[in-house]
Amino acid sequence: MAQRTWLITGVSSGFGRELTEQLLERGDRVIGTVRDMGKVADVRERYPETYHAELLDVTDTAAIHELVERSFAKLGRIDVIISNAGYGLFGAAEELSDKQVEHIIATNLLGSIQLIRAALPHLRAQGGGRIIQISSYGGQVAVAGNSLYHTTKWGIEGFVESVAQEVAPFGIGMTIVEPGGARTEFRYGSAQVAQLLPVYDQTPAHSFLKMLDPKNGLAPGDSARMAARIIESVDIEPAPLRLVLGSQALESTIATLRKRIEGFEAQRDLAASTDFPPGE
Repeated sequence: MAQRTWLITGVSSGFGRELTEQLLERGDRVIGTVRDMGKVADVRERYPETYHAELLDVTDTAAIHELVERSFAKLGRIDVIISNAGYGLFGAAEELSDKQVEHIIATNLLGSIQLIRAALPHLRAQGGGRIIQISSYGGQVAVAGNSLYHTTKWGIEGFVESVAQEVAPFGIGMTIVEPGGARTEFRYGSAQVAQLLPVYDQTPAHSFLKMLDPKNGLAPGDSARMAARIIESVDIEPAPLRLVLGSQALESTIATLRKRIEGFEAQRDLAASTDFPPGE
């Protein structure tokens, strides 16, 4: 297998860390971004020739462009871009502060958009490549207490689905990864929680509290197996637009889409009633 070069954002933990470890172990090169170099000191020590650590805050658009420019200039070719940086935010919409709302959009949505936009000219110039956007089955399914997280995931999925059509003629494939719950720091460590209001305590808005407590059962997803499937997807041609990981995620997505289609089907007469009559 030929050595590939990957640029991955947010590799200090979770899927980013797991992807990085697996890729380096098999002999690939990884440019992995973090906000704290100390969290990847061990990786740098074990793979000094093939792991290139970079500091990056994905809310800094200028820094994203500078990193991408420098990385392509230094390594010549980057085969795969994985937009992975992001975090969870839980709480009813009115419980969230303005700062929390703005920051998660700047990180999960705008940061991903700007990374992809920065990479496209380079991928076109080299004759193709692959972009993988880490989303969530929460990019298709919405539940109470996750409104702003869903905002970012639904938003980035629409962006990627459109851009995938724009860049396919240049040999650039794009894949949206929609994992279900996994046993990572994303779920049990790094997720942020709003300042909760007692009025929501007995409502669906606070049902996430049970999910975040490991004593109520761990998530079914294995991050190592999920990372392996993501890596394998790069060899699939054409690039799969979506990759759903986890049986629970798939079943929930299918049930949600079926219900949505039923709702649309029920509106056939209503939708047609707003058209001009034939010949008019």
